[in-house]
Amino acid sequence: MKNFHNNILTVIQARRGSSRLPDKILFPLAGKPLLVRMVERVEASKTPKEIVVATTFEERDDKIVELCNEYGIKFFRGHTTDLLDRHFKAGVESGADTIVKIPSDCPLICPEVIDEVMQFYIESDFDFVSNLHPATFPDGNDVEVISMKTLEIAWKEAGKSFEREHTTPYIWERPERFRTGNVKWKSGSDFSMSHRFTIDYIEDYEFIKRVYDELYEDKKIFTLCDILKLLDDKPEITNINKMHAGKYWYRDYLNELKTIQEKSKT
Repeated sequence: MKNFHNNILTVIQARRGSSRLPDKILFPLAGKPLLVRMVERVEASKTPKEIVVATTFEERDDKIVELCNEYGIKFFRGHTTDLLDRHFKAGVESGADTIVKIPSDCPLICPEVIDEVMQFYIESDFDFVSNLHPATFPDGNDVEVISMKTLEIAWKEAGKSFEREHTTPYIWERPERFRTGNVKWKSGSDFSMSHRFTIDYIEDYEFIKRVYDELYEDKKIFTLCDILKLLDDKPEITNINKMHAGKYWYRDYLNELKTIQEKSKT
């Protein structure tokens, strides 16, 4: 159990300049921008926390600031490509003890999954906890929890470009130095390579929009179980973006990474 008061800051990193699908965070879902719908789902998690959308100083990201102001969402502006710097400085500004990293391309993230990972961290002595090493949840339920002390070490020492861009590799690549923990899906299943709930391609948006169209009206904050039941009932929905399942950013760095399991190297 952590022996200090946890001032938890959940950072949703967001910018408009996606190389594969520009402006994806502004695409409409149930009448509001995707980013707003995602913030709603993160807010629905029960663990006490502050939420901030961390964007960049680029002029095109003024739109994100306008959106945050319109919907009463706290924002922070930082480095465009150095996400480690952006997360750390957002935490410093908020006086956080703990950072929860959730990317903005996860608009189907389940609040219950967020709580499960956060509570595991709070009740442990780990420096870093995630549900990604190894991943077992459907892609797009990414939660990483890092102590500010650990994040500061990485911020000072990480030198490789992918360590800066992806915030946490310097930490989880050094289990001999940092105490790292992982939350596996209690169902015993592994849908990390077969079920894709994140957004990088237009087919991903079509999949996510279909899920919202099917579930949102009846249940505003639907869960992972609700989504999986829908996919069982209507398996054709899974096929919308199935061609992109199992695509992770670290495929391009497998020769440099030591802790990625073999299943992710296919």
